[in-house]
Amino acid sequence: MQPTSPTGQQLQIASGEAVATVTEVGAHLREFRVGGRDVVVPFSAEELPPASHGAVLAPWPNRLRDGRYTWDGIEYQVPITEPARGTALHGLASWQRWTVDEHTADVVVLKLDLPPTPGYPFPLTVAVRYALGADGLRITTTATNTGSADAPYGVGFHPWLSPGPGSLDDAELQLDATQWVPTDDRLLPTGVADLPAELDFRQPRRLARTELDDAFVGATYDADGLSWLRLRGSDGRTAAVWMDRSMGCWQMCTGDHVAAVSAQRTGLAAEPMSCVADAFRTGADLVRLAPGSSHSVTWGITLL
Repeated sequence: MQPTSPTGQQLQIASGEAVATVTEVGAHLREFRVGGRDVVVPFSAEELPPASHGAVLAPWPNRLRDGRYTWDGIEYQVPITEPARGTALHGLASWQRWTVDEHTADVVVLKLDLPPTPGYPFPLTVAVRYALGADGLRITTTATNTGSADAPYGVGFHPWLSPGPGSLDDAELQLDATQWVPTDDRLLPTGVADLPAELDFRQPRRLARTELDDAFVGATYDADGLSWLRLRGSDGRTAAVWMDRSMGCWQMCTGDHVAAVSAQRTGLAAEPMSCVADAFRTGADLVRLAPGSSHSVTWGITLL
């Protein structure tokens, strides 16, 4: 019997020289390359995503302090998934088996009916659409509240951009954001601040040995309404993530301190988000999703 991949079906799409593979479990973006050049750091079909590689982060991105929050006067507790920091990390969707709703040569759509649980008793249907074209990979994600009460909701994504054949230290980084989110020793936000010089990448500059596991707000947008994060490798090619105005927060991570050795400074986590960490507790940019209502975000990845 052929062994089953731990991430289920491997759903490949292609357009011209571009190829991407999305997994059934978690709807992870497992690989994306153009002309043989990796745009994201891939992982194999025989392994689990090493550090949330390519994950859909819903119904909250990043960390939730103590896995505990209060919503409409009721306190809820979700499982602690990052024991060392006592947090619930990256939501509930990453390890669920999604349903393949559509799969053509250049498009794959997956859906998840997220059942209510004691810690998050709000049923959601989440659909993610990956479409590959001449301008790269475009991802649209829509969550619909199928329950009878308002639900707290946030969403983010976890691609690891590849620096190409060179090292991450030699890559050049640029980010469209004007403010930084300082954190405590548990990587939970303590406020919003002006960009310190070492974290100011509004103008492109070499990453060198800069360590990042930081969120950024005050996103700026170009004439097309897009905010960009660009990583230019030593080969002269740029792996880039963009988000439209449906999201306003960025997270960047160099992986220096993640458990998976394969993710330590091998790429840059370039995470578009609708809210930063702990939004279920702080309420910052948190979506109140009414029964029957939907919330959609759009972002993309390309090789320049």
